[in-house]
Amino acid sequence: MPRFDLDDKVVLITGATDGLGRALAREVLDAGATVLVHGRSAERIADTVAELDGGDRVRSSRADLASLAEVRSLAAALLDAEPRIDVLVNNAGIGARTGRVEERELSADGHELRFAVNYLAGFALTQRLLPIVASRIVNVSSLGQQAIDFDDVMLEHGYSGTRAYCQSKLAQILYTFELAPRAGVTVNALHPATYMPTKMVPSPISTLEEGVEATLRLVADPALDGTTGRFFDGLRQAVPDAQAADAQARRRLWALSEELTAAAS
Repeated sequence: MPRFDLDDKVVLITGATDGLGRALAREVLDAGATVLVHGRSAERIADTVAELDGGDRVRSSRADLASLAEVRSLAAALLDAEPRIDVLVNNAGIGARTGRVEERELSADGHELRFAVNYLAGFALTQRLLPIVASRIVNVSSLGQQAIDFDDVMLEHGYSGTRAYCQSKLAQILYTFELAPRAGVTVNALHPATYMPTKMVPSPISTLEEGVEATLRLVADPALDGTTGRFFDGLRQAVPDAQAADAQARRRLWALSEELTAAAS
């Protein structure tokens, strides 16, 4: 894996207590950065921090991203504690099903759970942290994408977990493309690798190292300093679902996201 210099950088990774996020935290720390570890479970956070063993270069925050109130609290705590976050990695997410059955579930705010956790929480957190994000935003998305039905965003009709997951992942990309010209920092999304060996994947295809390499590149590669508003499939730039190129759809999602996150304030 290529080596990058992240000395004196501060990198926030959501969902850093398992899978891709945890492995990425190791690489970022080894590259010299201070790592802000986010997780949902206090026990798993403590275990991750102990494993990283980075002293004062590892700090942690707990929040359940299924609750916008907890997302707001997380953002407020980070704004209070951190004068600067160089790179924000929105990595936390859930798969197409929680158990054996694809079951429609709701967040604490009454939103379809995958849309809430995989997309809306990242939108709310990013928008609040933008004043202190200094360099890059990386949104960990997927090749699994499905166009958003704005007449049924919460999938009250014809629900499937796969549809919910794919819609939430495309929403991340629409947000990436719409945020990029507004943010003042680079904003990119990626599919890190196909079916990595994480708790969401019963039959892995790619290695975790492939996903970490692709994500770390967007976090740290100086060759990408001016690259923004792009979607990558691993190490290659790629073209997402056609809805991502629809400016009206992007603006509509942005307005809906502002409405939903403001309503929960």
